[in-house]
Amino acid sequence: MKIFLGAAPGVGKTYAMLQAAHQRLADGIDVVAGVIETHGRRETEALVKGLDLLATRQVEYRGHSFKEMDLDGLLARRPALALVDELAHTNVPGSRHVKRWQDAEELLAAGIDVYATLNIQHLDSLNDVVEQISGVKVRETLPDSVLAKAGEIELIDLPPEDLIKRLHEGKVYVPEQARRAIDSFFSPGNLTALREMALRHAAERVDRQMVDYMRAHAIAGPWPARERLLVCIDEKADGDRLVRVTKRAAERRGAAWVAVTVDTSRAHAMTEAEKDRIAEAMRLAAQLGGETSTLQGDDIVAAILGYARERNATQIVVGRSRRPRLFRLGASVTDRLIRSAGDINVLVVGGEADGKAQRLGSSHMAEKPDWRGFAIAMAAAAAATGLGFAIDIWLPVASISVAYLLAVMVVAMKAGLRPAILASVAGFVAFNFFFTEPRFSFAVSDTQNILTLLFFLIAAFIVSNMASRLRAQIQTTRESARRTGNLYDFGRKVTAAATLDDVLWAVVHHVANTIRGRSLVLLPSGNGLAIAAGYPPEDQLDDKSNAAAEWAWVQGKPAGRGTATLPASLWLFLPLKTSRSPVGILGVQMTEDADMPSPEQMRLLETLTDQAAVAIERTTLVSDIEAARVATERERLRSALLSSLSHDLRTPLVSIMGAASSIISYDEALDAASRRDLAQTIQDEAERLNRFVQNLLDMTKLGAGAMKPRVDWSDLRDIVGAAVQRSSHLASRHAIKVDIAGDVPLLCVDAVLMEQVFFNLIDNACKYAPAGTPVKVWAMRTPEHVTIEVADQGPGIPPEDREKVFDMFYRVGQTDSQAAGTGLGLAICRGIVEAHGGVIHAEPGLHEAGTCIVIHLPLPPALDLPPAEAEA
Repeated sequence: MKIFLGAAPGVGKTYAMLQAAHQRLADGIDVVAGVIETHGRRETEALVKGLDLLATRQVEYRGHSFKEMDLDGLLARRPALALVDELAHTNVPGSRHVKRWQDAEELLAAGIDVYATLNIQHLDSLNDVVEQISGVKVRETLPDSVLAKAGEIELIDLPPEDLIKRLHEGKVYVPEQARRAIDSFFSPGNLTALREMALRHAAERVDRQMVDYMRAHAIAGPWPARERLLVCIDEKADGDRLVRVTKRAAERRGAAWVAVTVDTSRAHAMTEAEKDRIAEAMRLAAQLGGETSTLQGDDIVAAILGYARERNATQIVVGRSRRPRLFRLGASVTDRLIRSAGDINVLVVGGEADGKAQRLGSSHMAEKPDWRGFAIAMAAAAAATGLGFAIDIWLPVASISVAYLLAVMVVAMKAGLRPAILASVAGFVAFNFFFTEPRFSFAVSDTQNILTLLFFLIAAFIVSNMASRLRAQIQTTRESARRTGNLYDFGRKVTAAATLDDVLWAVVHHVANTIRGRSLVLLPSGNGLAIAAGYPPEDQLDDKSNAAAEWAWVQGKPAGRGTATLPASLWLFLPLKTSRSPVGILGVQMTEDADMPSPEQMRLLETLTDQAAVAIERTTLVSDIEAARVATERERLRSALLSSLSHDLRTPLVSIMGAASSIISYDEALDAASRRDLAQTIQDEAERLNRFVQNLLDMTKLGAGAMKPRVDWSDLRDIVGAAVQRSSHLASRHAIKVDIAGDVPLLCVDAVLMEQVFFNLIDNACKYAPAGTPVKVWAMRTPEHVTIEVADQGPGIPPEDREKVFDMFYRVGQTDSQAAGTGLGLAICRGIVEAHGGVIHAEPGLHEAGTCIVIHLPLPPALDLPPAEAEA
């Protein structure tokens, strides 16, 4: 962003911006004028010609139509360079942003360069200075950080005489406006002061650029330690004025600065207006580019000095105490800071004009008194008087004062300091009137009674002060414990939540109870943001709230009610951000009696949004990990399938093609035996290919849940016998021994599927066992099931692979081409056995030699009988 900075209105900053835009246009850059304020100047209007001027947007407000820059049109047009005049302009209510500079920031975030204009008097830090010099309150301001973040600044300046001449010639305002402007704002003195401020800001920027250049190029020079300013904000001082003074001092020195406020035990005694003044000053400090920090402690001076030394502050900025020394009970915070600061400089900023100070003072006096506390004080004094009459019967008069001290202490604990002081005065008057001689008179005849009354009054003031401070500390402790408990309870809830829905419900429910309002969470969906949870349940938002939520999601900044972006929304939206990316939006809405969350609630909300974002991201990460695991498993299966296809399909096909081509090519030369051998090869390889295809089909059915056993009563001997007969040509090099105990009953199984199980097991055993070794199948009955084993004397399966061999396409170690399998046989066996309610696993063979595949099939309850009865 390049800003054309004017020392005053009418110096030609818009004209200079348009000239620069024409130069960029001649260089082939796509330039679009978003908004140009010509103010009827012919020279400026002439420069607008030749530029692509975007149509303005009509906004209706209070029955009138206003023209505003079409931000969405600019974003859709996406030029390389956009021209935005009058950067400090306030948009008409109903626009997306309150200020035009926020529109420019959104353009920059979208990758569009911006040329903009700005007058020096619109800087927020100079607002009170301009008012003091010119007597004119500038309403449209922008944060200094906008100017600081600009990539380039071009100062547009005119001597005061030339500018006044332009006014007389009607080149700035129409004649009537020009006469009023010359008489008020455009006096030579005002213009000179504005010109000085503009030149100073430009010089400071150039100086920073020079220092950056020296550091980047390692140019030797003096490098003094950087100064740091610390400004103290409290409820009594004019915080906005202190912040602006500190901002200007820091700008002049190129120093960092931080605004602090001390949260003491007396903070709960402050009025809402005082709390709002502190919060407003801290927000202004953040807007002007300073750091903000809230300190804890009852000793304000010690907290400030400790923080200043910790942050290496070189100067502390404080406000002058408004109370005259006559009314101070002790040294003010300012005086104590000056005495204790040591080598840290203290800058005391003077107060405002007397008239304004008086208005502020009168507003404090007009605050609504605590009548309930005063009533408690008078009631306590009356109760103490009644108790005093009872004490007067048995005890000396001096003991009656204890009753009044007790009343003062109770009032201080229940109602605070001011009602306690009233109770002290009322007790003093009542004690003098009712219990000192002469009674029922305010006269005091005895000197001893005078001392008693005097010391009673002093003790009452001390007790009331100590008791009220104790009450404030207790309230602070309770509030701190409540906040800690709130965060702990929230953390416990979101940690215990296992699913995303549980996390979202915990978030909205807890936030709604915290702010005593409504809350909702919006998560990204295919068509933008969608309400994922709400408390009370909410299923839709109005258009303004939807726009604010979308903007908060895209920009990653708060939007909606109480912010500078789309404040007409009924909801305040806070982005839920983590270190990776935003995960959603939290919306809050206060009840009707509270327009916005208090500063304390906002701090708590920020903490809750951080925890909520982490909790949502945790559930998302779990889903991502599961998805990654599934993708990895899918990729492994795909690779295994391709590898298996490339071998187990290609090998039999090559054999078939070779045998067939031999028969065709050498038909006459082949004898009957050779032709039979080639035909047998074709048949064997075709059956091998058929088994592979059948295994693939079976696994597909198992995976889809389409393979449902058609159970019927079957004899295990018939099933195993059929499998042995089917695999006889595969087991030519092995002896298959079958041993089934006589007490094995009929089984309720699918005979065809179970035959496939035993065929696969016998095929595996014959494939891997050495030639000449037996393959044994035996079965026996146990109390709960039938146990079947298929054992061989092959190399065996390593312990770490005994469970993996039942996975699809898994093969143990490296095998030769003849013995290699598809890795599907055992996976199919497991699927079929488990479909029958059984269990299958691998164990080492007898004496740890070979492999034994063990199957447990459940006994059918209806046929849990001896074999003879079952056969009958």
